[in-house]
Amino acid sequence: MEKLNYTVKERFLEYVKIDTQSDPYSQSYPSTEKQKDLTQKLKEELIAMGIAETKIDEFNYLIAKINSNVNNDVPSIFFCAHVDTAPDCSGTNVKPILRSNYQGEILKFPDDQKISLNPKDHPNLKTKIGHDLITASGLTLLGSDDKSGVAIIMDAAYQLINNDSIPHGDVYILFTPDEEVGKGVLHLDVKKLPAEFGYTLDGGDIGELNAENFSADGLVLNINGRSAHPGYAKDHMENAIKIAAEIVSALPKDKLCPEKAGIEDGFIHPTKIEGDLGKASVSFILRDFETNKLAEYGDLIKKTTEKILESYPNSTYEIIQKEQYRNMKDILEKHPHIFDLAVRACRKSGIEPVIKKIRGGTDGAVLTYKGLPCPNIFAGEQAIHSKLEWVSVQDMEKSVDTILNICELNTI
Repeated sequence: MEKLNYTVKERFLEYVKIDTQSDPYSQSYPSTEKQKDLTQKLKEELIAMGIAETKIDEFNYLIAKINSNVNNDVPSIFFCAHVDTAPDCSGTNVKPILRSNYQGEILKFPDDQKISLNPKDHPNLKTKIGHDLITASGLTLLGSDDKSGVAIIMDAAYQLINNDSIPHGDVYILFTPDEEVGKGVLHLDVKKLPAEFGYTLDGGDIGELNAENFSADGLVLNINGRSAHPGYAKDHMENAIKIAAEIVSALPKDKLCPEKAGIEDGFIHPTKIEGDLGKASVSFILRDFETNKLAEYGDLIKKTTEKILESYPNSTYEIIQKEQYRNMKDILEKHPHIFDLAVRACRKSGIEPVIKKIRGGTDGAVLTYKGLPCPNIFAGEQAIHSKLEWVSVQDMEKSVDTILNICELNTI
């Protein structure tokens, strides 16, 4: 591939300034109106490139099509990234800082002198000597998850449009909202994306490729206690708040929890507890690479609840367990050529692939179960969902190369 005039750095520096945080408690879709600001900007940029087939639907999905430039019939493919950033850390007034020619030093943050990026704590920094790194200023996350992916896809589209020497079939672009709150492709009409397979750009360090992810369920435990006036509560009151707290406390503390789980282990994780004397509710997320274990985790919560309620004969419970997403491995292993294409494209870019499991989910996992097989490709994201988030410009450029190589190898 000839030397490219990359645009990913400039695009990324602009995109992260746009606040696109999603809201897990919103009932609207997208969950926040501000996500539309970036989606609209991307539409305008794609049309300005000459990609006329660019549309945003009522759910803020952007789909664009780059027409084939080869005569032979090749599979159509797509590349996907999400525009929203996580609600875990502020995404308002992000001030990106470009740190050119990194030389291994501890990185300080001008807006919060109490935090720093130390190679001892973030060993991937040691592999980025000479790279140009981007961080936020110390008060917000950076938004590399997933605006790195957005900028990479946008640059790849720019290269495809401006370099006729890169052969490709029909290439679709998909930008989604609300991935961070588990609703990324909830309302996507896959008929509007007539591709055979695709790739999410939502991964970590250079070379990382993912064809496996957690299977996930959400579980809500509702407790109905017994109310009584506290002044006359002896032998009558059964406090739903205390019951809920006892149940959570009785769950394993040395295993099956995120703070103790190994790289191959799943977990039970309480994320929210609320209520009053009469009623309380505990929300859990259940995660494991083996889907059948999610039912076991739900059963453990059920048995723990029943054991605790032996001491509260007038209280009752209800468990609601719902599927969230599933391990894409179960589908992708039936289509090995899709992941193999990413592996070969990576190597063609001069990178040895690092195949890892995702301890979470992506839009690609849900798309895979919607009939669009979709593994995940590195986007350079580091220390995500935190004020220490950072990314290497050179890693993003290599991801652009990998996309272009996928497009070219797909024509052979």
